[in-house]
Order: sequence, then structure tokens, then C-alpha cells
Amino acid sequence: MQRSGEVRLSVLHATASTSTAAITAPVADWANCLVIAVRLPVQFSYFVHVGENLSYTHSPDDSLAGVLLPHLPQVLSEGRCLMIEGRAALRGSGVLYRGALYPLSDDGSTIDHVLGAANCRPLCENEELISPHIRTKWL
Repeated sequence: MQRSGEVRLSVLHATASTSTAAITAPVADWANCLVIAVRLPVQFSYFVHVGENLSYTHSPDDSLAGVLLPHLPQVLSEGRCLMIEGRAALRGSGVLYRGALYPLSDDGSTIDHVLGAANCRPLCENEELISPHIRTKWL
């Protein structure tokens, strides 16, 4: 049952038999989310929603959306969720971030949108931003 203030999306699972499952998210959580409408070629894909915490007012390379976007082609080719975490310099400060890209499908087989979610925290004094460190994991 969908409650007021929630959004319902269909998530594509890459399994032997493709199936979909519904997810819901409170509206407040959308501040850490983005939705990409997938077009081919992938360069024609566009944002449907970018949450305020992922927003890139001045430069996409200086935002959490910018650290997720380079992984979009991988998610589309694999057809499954990708967890991404690492260190980056955002808005002049070093941060530790974690995010994920989830392929979505209206018909259960063709990926037509990708849901992304991410958050970050400033690096502590004992953590260094020597170079951007990225680690990924398929789910």
C-alpha cells in the first residue's frame, strides 16, 4: 500500500528470471536521490530529478551527482545495482561518499530510468585525500 508522501518505483533485478519489486521512499529522502531518464545513446539521457543534497549548481564535477554519473554506462550494460564509495574533493573539501545506482524498468525488462542515491561526510583529520579512491560492488 502506498502512503501519502511516498513515491513508488519498479526496480529491475538481474536474475535468471527477470522480476520486478516495488520500493517506496518518503519524500524527505529525495534530497539524497536523483532519477535519470535513460535514452540511447546514453549521452542523451537526462535528469528527471536531482535532490538538493546531490545538486550541482556550478559544476557537475563538483557534486555527488557528478561522482555517480561516470558509472551509468556500467549499470546499463550490466542491468543491476552498483554500489559506489570513495573519496573525492567536492566544493573544495575532501569527503568520503557512498552511493548506489539502481536500474528501473516500467515493463520489467527494458531499463528506462536509473535511481541514484548518495551521501557523504567530510574527511576526518586523520584521513587524507591523496587521490580520489573509488570502490564499486555489484548487487
